[in-house]
Amino acid sequence: MMDASMLNLKPIALDIVCWSMLFALGGSMLVSVGLAQTQVETGQQLYRANCFACHGPDGDQVNGVNLRSGQFRHATTDDDLAHIIDNGIPGTGMPPTAMPEASRRALVAYLRSLHAATGTSTAVAGDAAHGQTIFEGKGGCLGCHRVGEKGSHTGPGLNGIGGRPADYLQKSILDPNETVAPQNRYVRAVKRDGTVVIGRRLNEDTHTIQLIDDKERLVSLDKSQLRELTIQKTSPMPSYQGKLSAQEVADLVAYLQTLR
Repeated sequence: MMDASMLNLKPIALDIVCWSMLFALGGSMLVSVGLAQTQVETGQQLYRANCFACHGPDGDQVNGVNLRSGQFRHATTDDDLAHIIDNGIPGTGMPPTAMPEASRRALVAYLRSLHAATGTSTAVAGDAAHGQTIFEGKGGCLGCHRVGEKGSHTGPGLNGIGGRPADYLQKSILDPNETVAPQNRYVRAVKRDGTVVIGRRLNEDTHTIQLIDDKERLVSLDKSQLRELTIQKTSPMPSYQGKLSAQEVADLVAYLQTLR
């Protein structure tokens, strides 16, 4: 016959088992979340290396295609997306991209995360009027960028930039190297006589390249006459991290969002 002490042990033992199971499940959930985040980060790197040039930072640079929407004309499932990455889409500008299965899955995870981020993002709270004051004054933005009839052509024009998500605009202010589009990169060209020309790339084909230099002059170069042609990997735009307060960044973003 069991005594009272043995009976009292049973619920205690069950509690220990239950708590052990919860800890185990919690640990496995944390591992899964960590793995998923790592996969998305890997996919982001793959996107920048393979997709950024055509689809742009927000996945909406190709006419009729918006990767942030979560809806794809030629795909429904993750397997469909992986198949398109591997085989491309015949008759379109989408080429096949050979990469290991794990890489394809990571890239698909990143594409899915774009839609998830869009669904949860909110506009940055800020004062657009004060943001314009910063843009035209303290920030010195008109020294490179043009809005309406104001500013310089040496950097990308910002008319219409308000269509970008708030988090993208904030990142472009604080970490411009991460958001510079390939078509906006600066080029360093050295002519055969040693003359150095540095400017933002406007157009390029097999034989020529057109730039706008820091004096807003349009320059067309014959590649056959160049000794060196280098695409700059970093953005000439300075980071405003630590130069603007969090509120000033929010105000600047609020102003940029009005540029539609």
